[in-house]
Amino acid sequence: MYIVLMLAIMAASWAVGARFKSRFKKYAATPLSSGFSGREIAEQMLRDHDIQDVKIISAEGQLSDHYNPANKTVNLSHDVFYGRSVAAAAVSAHEVGHAVQHARAYGWLQFRSSMVPALSVASKFMPWLLLGGILTLQVFPQLLLIGIVLFALTTVFSFVTLPVEFDASRRALAWLNTTNVTSSQQHTQAKDALNWAAMTYVIAALSSLATLLYYVMIYMGRRN
Repeated sequence: MYIVLMLAIMAASWAVGARFKSRFKKYAATPLSSGFSGREIAEQMLRDHDIQDVKIISAEGQLSDHYNPANKTVNLSHDVFYGRSVAAAAVSAHEVGHAVQHARAYGWLQFRSSMVPALSVASKFMPWLLLGGILTLQVFPQLLLIGIVLFALTTVFSFVTLPVEFDASRRALAWLNTTNVTSSQQHTQAKDALNWAAMTYVIAALSSLATLLYYVMIYMGRRN
């Protein structure tokens, strides 16, 4: 039963990932009717929300876009920072959506940020604890249990990420709609792009949960 579940999640992950990449490739080639670049859109959205202490930075890599609450920077990949496409508009507005969350003290973002220090520590030791716990399962099962607890923390983080991402997209789409940065058709395309991006987080959370259950099954079956 578990194998079937994992195969289903792997298949869904591949399908969602492929769809996500194809949608973004299409919308990255769709010129924005307003002609704004991703950087200009981010700047305007920050101004409209009266946020003056956030910097917009061009980051290396593809799909590396993110908001860093530690130093209050919106990091946009080269194609998004300089791009004047539907995809660039959607991504830049989404990342500024996180900055708006931060400025408005959005609860889920605060909770997620509070988990980061513990998560960084857990990620260093968790793989070794899980491996060592499986190898010494019959003599020292507590080691695996500790690893499971740490892995559970990463799973919780994956699920806490979901409302943060969905809300950032909601804020982005609402702003794009009211400012007419995107036309009616392009707004639908931007929404489609962000929905598929959000689905990658959903799949990641489900995959983490399935893996957690796998380790729990190993721990519970140690006496069999």
